[in-house]
Amino acid sequence: MTTEHVAAEINAWKVAQQQFDLAADRLNLDPGLRRVLREPRRELTVHFPVQMDDGSVQVFTGYRVQHNLGRGPAKGGIRFHQDVSIDEVKALAMWMTWKCAVVGIPYGGGKGGVIVDPKKLSMKELEHLSRRFFTEIEVLIGPERDIPAPDVNTTPQIMAWFMDTYSMHVGYTVPGVVTGKPISLGGSEGRNEATARGCVYTIVEAANHLGMDLTKSTVAVQGFGNAGSIAAQLIAAEGATVVAVSDSTSGIRNMSGLDIARVVNWKKEHGTVKGFPGAEDITNAEVLETECDILIPAALENQITARNAGNIKAKIVAEAANGPTTPEADEILFARGIFLIPDILCNAGGVTVSYFEWVQDLNRDHWTEDEVNAKLKTIMVKAFNEVLDQAHHHDVNMRTGAYLNAVQRVADATAMRGLYP
Repeated sequence: MTTEHVAAEINAWKVAQQQFDLAADRLNLDPGLRRVLREPRRELTVHFPVQMDDGSVQVFTGYRVQHNLGRGPAKGGIRFHQDVSIDEVKALAMWMTWKCAVVGIPYGGGKGGVIVDPKKLSMKELEHLSRRFFTEIEVLIGPERDIPAPDVNTTPQIMAWFMDTYSMHVGYTVPGVVTGKPISLGGSEGRNEATARGCVYTIVEAANHLGMDLTKSTVAVQGFGNAGSIAAQLIAAEGATVVAVSDSTSGIRNMSGLDIARVVNWKKEHGTVKGFPGAEDITNAEVLETECDILIPAALENQITARNAGNIKAKIVAEAANGPTTPEADEILFARGIFLIPDILCNAGGVTVSYFEWVQDLNRDHWTEDEVNAKLKTIMVKAFNEVLDQAHHHDVNMRTGAYLNAVQRVADATAMRGLYP
């Protein structure tokens, strides 16, 4: 059975709740508080019509979920993908709550999605779909209420349409209603690289902690989209050798090292990494099991499972994607001494710079890329060390350490605020 089939069988929402339960048990959370945090606060499902280029009308289904608003407005991306489901969106919203708490930024977790394959839409159809979907979920959205951002298959252009749609409805420009916008419309410098940059900051810290020399390390990257391709470039800039990468169609490997800039150009030109000169074509699953020091899963959920966790050869697994490892696989990796940097820490660079973008928008300010990267590094390094301390203190893996920090912070805020009315 392929990795994709296994991923489809695993329910992301059950995984998210399982991860939460592990932390709640250790924290001895109050049962009532536990019940509150175990479920999302709001789930909105919308069915909305879009006029297609041929004149026909199609109806699409979309979701917006807010998990917890105890620490601030909801924050989280919107994905356009044919496999989006309400359970996936609920899981991603819960993960966003913990992610914001782990790096200490004042947001709660939200997430959205539309069931659509955007590659099958024209630019005009994509714009119509984006604007109409945003109009439908607008009952929940606002710069002080819920601030969406890009995710799988959504771009700065789509964020610009979202922002314009909201602004047209209120009658003035509101740049702070979404993040991940083009720079010309109030986007932040460094936002495009933020997820990957935060991931690499945590890898550098992990390598130092483990006494690994990055310049002698090999890296495999699963997923060659925004996060994966930029992480590959940044880790190569740290002196590491990237030996394998994959995208949604296939993977490539060269144990002597890949020239990442050339792979990026090849992918732009051919739409896939497959067939890259001087590398062997391999499957997505083989990229995960490649002989390497650092593995960066940067694709979708549930890629490392109980079935393949025993075959992972890396010393560090850095989760640039959301939820790539199942709880069963976590136990196997931990027992094998593999150091895992969990998603809610590893890929929190994206939401951290989204937070910077929002602050800049609310203050009508603009920071340089150097300022953004310096602030990001400070936050990521601090969060990494806090999680490491927690993991050591409780003798648990890094994921549980991250959850202990995050859940405690959200629980404290929720308890302090109390139940209204």
